[in-house]
Amino acid sequence: MGPGPSAEPVPSAGPAPRTAAAAADAEPAAGRSGAIDRAITDYLQHVGVERGLAANTLAAYRRDLARYARYLAGAGCSRPEDITRHHVTGYVRALSDGSDGGSALGVRSAARTVVAVRGLHKFWALEGYTPADPASEVHPPMAGKRLPKAISVDEVTRILEAAGTDTATGLRDRALLEFLYSTGARISEAVGLDVDDITLAEPRAGPAIVRLFGKGSKERLVPLGSYGARALDAYLVRGRPLLAAKGKGTPALFLNARGGRISRQSAWTILKAAAEKANITRDVSPHTLRHSFATHLLEGGADVRVVQELLGHASVTTTQVYTLVTADTLREIYAAAHPRALG
Repeated sequence: MGPGPSAEPVPSAGPAPRTAAAAADAEPAAGRSGAIDRAITDYLQHVGVERGLAANTLAAYRRDLARYARYLAGAGCSRPEDITRHHVTGYVRALSDGSDGGSALGVRSAARTVVAVRGLHKFWALEGYTPADPASEVHPPMAGKRLPKAISVDEVTRILEAAGTDTATGLRDRALLEFLYSTGARISEAVGLDVDDITLAEPRAGPAIVRLFGKGSKERLVPLGSYGARALDAYLVRGRPLLAAKGKGTPALFLNARGGRISRQSAWTILKAAAEKANITRDVSPHTLRHSFATHLLEGGADVRVVQELLGHASVTTTQVYTLVTADTLREIYAAAHPRALG
């Protein structure tokens, strides 16, 4: 009997496709702890498979945690359970100043890296790699609170006067900007107003009253000064009816050219156009008018808690940042005016 048919050669499978989870698997780098590297690899496989992270996101996690592993090796940590809160906080500082030999990172990049480290330690604690989570109370670095940028009363006046024309949209634009500065409303609060939210007072009866709905739908009542009330009255009588005739009967206070509720983007454009017309060179946004409202009130002697109520801040601490701006202004005036301030 002749030889049977020869066995078919088994085709080579070739290299397996490189999935996101597979990309997380790698040998420990030289000079680093094998135990820590393996535990990091387990975490990367977990987030790659269980959470379905994209390959690019996983690659960023890998880079962030590789730097962390190098830092830990330099600190003498050879196992996950050797890592303490002191090591984690030291690494957070190193991200900002580059003291670990890596590049100093900006606040956003450092915060992303800390998020990866916190996720790693949470996973290790839940899966029993470590008895506790040393990163649970470590928070990403926060950007310093920037002082709000206000513009002068003269600049505000120039912007408001530049917005006014006797057309329907011109009356609306002037009313909107007068309203923002007179009430300190957020732009979202202003464009969300309905006609029924406004109560215009009779002459000599005091300021008009506006009902605003702030963050978390929290309602507050805010007075509307005489300039704002006159501009709003002119718009309601001579401007809004013409715009409303083009729409479908919306109750919105501020209308666009098609008779619908004006958008935040349109309000932003209206302010930008008025600022350019007034030759204001600095960047101005709707929030600039809110900042200016608060700053000018405080400079005029208003109590910070009253300003807090007008702005709709839940905490007076949020409002007190405006007192820093006013204090800076006072320092400048003092330095320029007092004969023994300098020298």
